[in-house]
Amino acid sequence: MAARTSGAAEPLTTVRLIDRVAAAHDASHYLRVPEAVARPKDAAGVSQLFRYGRERRLPLTFRSGGTSLSGQGVTGGLLVDTRRHFRRVTVLDDGRRVRTQPGATVRQVNAHLARHRRKLGPDPASEIACTIGGVVANNSSGMACGTERNTYRTLESAVFVLPSGTIVDTGCEDADARLRADEPVLWQGLAGLRDRVRGDAESVATVRRLFAMKNTMGYGVNALLDFDRPVDILAHLMVGSEGTLGFVAEATFRTVEILPYAATGLAVLPDLRAATAVLPDLVALGPATVELMDATSLRVARALDDPPAVLAALDVREHAALLIEFHGADQEALDARVAACEKLLGPLCPDGPPVLSADPATRAGLWHVRKGLYTAVAGARPSGTTALLEDVAVPVPALLETCEELTALFERHGYQDTVIFGHAKDGNIHFMLNERFDDPACLDRYRAFTEDMVELVLRHGGTLKAEHGTGRIMAPFVRHQYGAELHGVMREIKRLCDPHGLLNPGVLLSDDPDSYLADLKTTPAVEEEVDRCVECGYCEPACPSKDLTLTPRQRIVVRREMRGAQEAGDTGRLAELAADYAYEGVDTCAVDGMCQPACPVGINTGDLVRRLRAQNAAGTAEQAVWTALSKHWDPVTRGAGAALTAARLLPAPLTTAVTRAGRALAGADTLPLYGAGLPRGGATRRPVAVPDAVAVHFPACIGTMFGPAPGGEGASHALRTLCDRAGVRLSVPEGIGGLCCGTPWKSKGHTPGYEHMAGVVLPALLAASDGGRLPVVCDAASCTEGLETMRAQAGEEFAALRFADAVAFAHEHLLDRLTVRHPVDSVALHLTCSSTRLGVNDQARAIARAVSPQVHEPVDWSCCAFAGDRGLLRPELTASATKAESAEVNKRNYAAYASVNRTCELGMTRATGHEYRHVLELLEEATRP
Repeated sequence: MAARTSGAAEPLTTVRLIDRVAAAHDASHYLRVPEAVARPKDAAGVSQLFRYGRERRLPLTFRSGGTSLSGQGVTGGLLVDTRRHFRRVTVLDDGRRVRTQPGATVRQVNAHLARHRRKLGPDPASEIACTIGGVVANNSSGMACGTERNTYRTLESAVFVLPSGTIVDTGCEDADARLRADEPVLWQGLAGLRDRVRGDAESVATVRRLFAMKNTMGYGVNALLDFDRPVDILAHLMVGSEGTLGFVAEATFRTVEILPYAATGLAVLPDLRAATAVLPDLVALGPATVELMDATSLRVARALDDPPAVLAALDVREHAALLIEFHGADQEALDARVAACEKLLGPLCPDGPPVLSADPATRAGLWHVRKGLYTAVAGARPSGTTALLEDVAVPVPALLETCEELTALFERHGYQDTVIFGHAKDGNIHFMLNERFDDPACLDRYRAFTEDMVELVLRHGGTLKAEHGTGRIMAPFVRHQYGAELHGVMREIKRLCDPHGLLNPGVLLSDDPDSYLADLKTTPAVEEEVDRCVECGYCEPACPSKDLTLTPRQRIVVRREMRGAQEAGDTGRLAELAADYAYEGVDTCAVDGMCQPACPVGINTGDLVRRLRAQNAAGTAEQAVWTALSKHWDPVTRGAGAALTAARLLPAPLTTAVTRAGRALAGADTLPLYGAGLPRGGATRRPVAVPDAVAVHFPACIGTMFGPAPGGEGASHALRTLCDRAGVRLSVPEGIGGLCCGTPWKSKGHTPGYEHMAGVVLPALLAASDGGRLPVVCDAASCTEGLETMRAQAGEEFAALRFADAVAFAHEHLLDRLTVRHPVDSVALHLTCSSTRLGVNDQARAIARAVSPQVHEPVDWSCCAFAGDRGLLRPELTASATKAESAEVNKRNYAAYASVNRTCELGMTRATGHEYRHVLELLEEATRP
């Protein structure tokens, strides 16, 4: 097995400590460090790993998104990463079906389906990060799909690899005959189990009862009743098998229609009894979702930022609430359902019937309440504790008593601030509690609570796992739920598929009654960002470095591992992790902040990395140099531009070779690498005094260092020309040449230089804007964000300053005054991390659509990770971050390629081979007289 080195070609398997501990952590409260991590590229590679595991008796566990909550994705053996190389999505039959590999997220698949107004049936709350591999492995459902549109019901066919190495494609017409020929023992065994279960009336009754609910406990033995052919039985046993029977390399789903009309409302009822009593009549009206929140949930929700008025005014006592959403094919159908709902609930709600709104912002605010419960409870947990989010399901008539008894259990065992919420129409509730697993007394409490909870749920005829999979947490209790006969059937299924017992041992089935108490995760206190992290993995799909080095979650968990090694006095382990973390964790982070919007507890891992860079840079010669640069920025930018212009006169290989040699001496993070795709230098920034200006123009210094694309004039020139054309006058402040948004210093951790620049820039802009009366317009999205950040950190003195990105300013003040005379046929639009965080993407889209009737936004969009000069210092980062998007863009040719930031344009130009320009340049050309 090869060890991976920074920047080297990726081998099949890595045994480096940093890779193993980074991959060990998932969203569950279990932790096992794998012996090695493998990243196969196709089904044949997985088949080779099966052989490798058999030869060495090494257990294999598959992991993709790492959002599973029950311990399915941790192992002390070989961890197989199926996310990196299994992301292909193919839309079929105008979206009525979709074929996808296991590494694609639910959100990515739905993005491919969106233009067909279709989506996947399963709608898990973790759709931003959970992958198709996990959706199949856990039989995912969600808020709206119930049991009719879950993974089991919507799976049409699958390609999977058995532990023997046999690859099965159930979509082939002769799939059953092939299985019988290739795996005769397995085929005969499944046929025998089918007949065994069908011949036992008690087994049939148990299966029908438990699978009438949401149920992911144990194997999906309902397949033995629902299908006749062994190959179809096997395909549906794979669903919910949690990687214990084989590897699903591809799945084809039947999709569901997205109805165009929707309305959402919050019904606040006097108590839990009233909320559960009305459920049967409410469900009869056909709501898409009915989400229950108990009184504790409502108290938590009231503390969220900007709660809806219905909650803000509520004095929560014994109240409970139902978040209700209806969908309709037309407005008339929706209105009828809403009216029926209001009529039903009006007499029961103390403050009158709920108002169901179709307004997107109102609906989003209500869903923020429901989804924010996890954020509020997890984010506020005491440092050092682990958050557990669990789920059960019971028949709807038993829901009230179950909730009341659960609440009593929390009190009896001393769990405070524990919330109950969930999918009420399915009898599926979630509860969340915090526990400290490094304290033996707390561990005993957790054991006692679990035993009581199991007895409670089974007594009410429920299932111990509704959505989150059996995992390690409930594996010892499968027999309790199903009885000895069906438990024996499940044992035989496992033996037939995996006779050597190598796939995910200890998951889903366990003979050790205490196995759920082993390998529990502890969380040492480290840093503010680290301590709040619940390791859910929601941040990972948005991370530019996810396919190169570490993700935000992994950057955090390695910090935890380093602290654990330090506390244990393991200096060797600490030194090994720290040595690799410099490149993996710090140097290759784009600090773009895109992890923060995805994070349920609002962590910006870029803040952590910037702080680490600042600690590393403190007192160094490099920091002194950058402090000096902050005081002479005008000649620096002009000199950098002149250097690029001069470099264009020399053979590119020569210039590249020279900079490579310089990087070898000075360090890769000191000297940028020159490449043939870099432009000449740009124009010098100069002040412009305009007495009747309506705004202050802040031309970004990256426009001086990096000139425009060939034949273009650049964003600054385009903005000024458009303003002249629209009769809008701009001024440019005095001393503009020496002003900068501060991002180069902040992102590198050079605090003294940043503070000096802020001390110059903010007073200059306050004066130029007449004390904040005029907005300050910047023509590079990353620099606009940098200015916003600078002002936010400066305090009240500069609170009057108003910054606007050029695309937002043009959309509001220029677009209606311009006439498009020269539209282009098509535009590929790359939005940026900064435009996303600034909230100006819609304005950029509107400008692009004004220029062209065809605007394509890549589904596989990502931050380009050029990140100022990071793409020049670490070009492998940008190459990795843009790989998927550039492949999608290059499937066809476009008349123009646009973005909203010059360095991002350079990154995308390098990745695709097409010249990207600022969208305002396209608007300027399209509106020329």
